[in-house]
Amino acid sequence: MEKHHELLLQHVQRNISLDPGEETFFLGLFQLKKLKARQFLYYEGELHKGQAFVTSGCLRSYATDQNGFEHILQFAPKGWWITDMQSLTGQQPGKLSIDAVEASELLFISRADMELLYERIPRFERHFRLLLERSLITYQNRLLDNLSLTARERYASFCRRYPSLIQSLPQKQVAAYIGVTPEFLSKMLNQPRHQK
Repeated sequence: MEKHHELLLQHVQRNISLDPGEETFFLGLFQLKKLKARQFLYYEGELHKGQAFVTSGCLRSYATDQNGFEHILQFAPKGWWITDMQSLTGQQPGKLSIDAVEASELLFISRADMELLYERIPRFERHFRLLLERSLITYQNRLLDNLSLTARERYASFCRRYPSLIQSLPQKQVAAYIGVTPEFLSKMLNQPRHQK
């Protein structure tokens, strides 16, 4: 079994158990994709036809405002899922772009194959419901952080959420995630902690 498939099965087996025939059927629904750094999985305005499970590297989803500033909604390192859920479920043009922060590999499943999976192995609805619940909690906490925390506190929260990425991401992308300019972040990180 390929390492990509092993990682995906380990991920699923946290929530549900599968027999060998179900594992084979499940894994057969995925397509391996490789993206170079800065290569797009989806562009803003494009219909998202599926979702991706990252097996190596890191992807990000973001929107660009009318001034050209990027607002990063999510990073998806190894073991994380990513899509524009509004586009995928509503079948409308996406509000988010998704690209690779670094060379990445992912397992992609189409919306149609997800529906087939739910039909054939209904336990997967439980698995993905649990993932969506965790995702909703994460976004709720992030929204509260953005409303109530200082930039330094949001940075600390980012470091806790993405410990494997903090050393590898460009400061510009970290700044876009926590909602400050790269210049502000650089100044803040170079300032002694006791100063305000």
